[in-house]
Amino acid sequence: MTRRPHRVAGSHRLRGVRTAEHYFTVPLDHADPGGETLEVFAREYSSLEHDDDSASRLPWLLFLQGGPGGRGNRVTSLGGWMKEAAKSFRILMLDQRGTGLSAPVNRQTLPLRGAAAEQAEFLGHFRADSIVRDAELIRRQLGSGPWSIFGQSYGGFCSLTYLSLAPEGLREALITGGLAPLAGGADRVYRATFPRVEARNREYFDHYPQDRERVTAIARHLDTVPEHLPSGERLTTGRFQMVGQFLGGNTRVDALHYLLEDAFVQTPSGQRLSDAFLEQVAALVSRAANPLYALMHESIYAQGEATDWAAWRVLQDFPQFAPKAAEPLLTGEMIYPWYFEQDPALAPLREVAEMLAAKSDWPALYDRGRLAGNTVPVAAAVYRDDIYVERGLSLETAGQVNGLQVWETDQFHHDGIADDGEAIFARLLGMVRN
Repeated sequence: MTRRPHRVAGSHRLRGVRTAEHYFTVPLDHADPGGETLEVFAREYSSLEHDDDSASRLPWLLFLQGGPGGRGNRVTSLGGWMKEAAKSFRILMLDQRGTGLSAPVNRQTLPLRGAAAEQAEFLGHFRADSIVRDAELIRRQLGSGPWSIFGQSYGGFCSLTYLSLAPEGLREALITGGLAPLAGGADRVYRATFPRVEARNREYFDHYPQDRERVTAIARHLDTVPEHLPSGERLTTGRFQMVGQFLGGNTRVDALHYLLEDAFVQTPSGQRLSDAFLEQVAALVSRAANPLYALMHESIYAQGEATDWAAWRVLQDFPQFAPKAAEPLLTGEMIYPWYFEQDPALAPLREVAEMLAAKSDWPALYDRGRLAGNTVPVAAAVYRDDIYVERGLSLETAGQVNGLQVWETDQFHHDGIADDGEAIFARLLGMVRN
């Protein structure tokens, strides 16, 4: 049965918001438009402050989520940046291919492609270049003229690819915490971000000095006492260090302190990690909900070279992050090969991950000549202390995109739009409109 290129599966009214569920048929490989296809999902949001007719005539704003591997946000009411955006846009919340309802990729679905080599070849079509070509096809299927895009984190990387591949489809681009380096590969990224993560550890432990001792105590406990997550696997020190993902946010950093204070309880067999702590840690260290993040993370920087587990190699120059360090630091977004041994959601994908790390023919993601001559209005928030998208590399990129306006601030970390998205969106939109 041939799929229709676009269908609306349902629409709903929630608290102050109307939604519509869109499905689009896109080529797996845009270079072969007559070949295999995927079905890509996006949800439309508009404010009930606009009547149905007025809402249908609002211009589109495409939101490109962070990740890779993050599905579009599911909301039941408009708040934050979406509340501000819905004043003048219909928001299209895209599940990027491989996420959410868009041909999801995980240990359950990938075996449908065949052996590991076939799976790795399939995943070669799940980077920003394919996502952008999906978006441009979707724009045309919706009958939209050039539309506005808003990219957060990896969504900003995708925005730069959009400006490179199809700027004719864009009215304007807003980017938060997402100016990717245009060249240099993954090694360069981690040599810049490891020091940022170290500085953020120091800042955190200065604020919560008792947590420095607590993190070390947990690490040494895990070295000698078997503790198991609710899913059954042993919690290692290295995996515990992943809770450092809290350090990337304004809104979440203090939650790290609340997590750590629950760590230990006294039991008849001595001091153990509490069930409450292990339950919370399990939700942080599992990639069951977004395995594409682990599989594809380093490839988002690759252009014509293999990543070869860049974060793991660069880590050897930063022994303060090693699990056996006297006072081990917490880690950020880095992906290490042993994740595919210790995480049950990733273990079946280990061979695929090795093949992706060795792949050396990744195509270019950016057209630096076209970016240098860019005419699309672009505004980007650069967070001075961002531990995920490093400030210096971001400003370097900003200088290579003609007309890109930068708002540099130390008021927010990587999750700024979760902290004050309404004001951030309004400021960036004002920059491109003025």
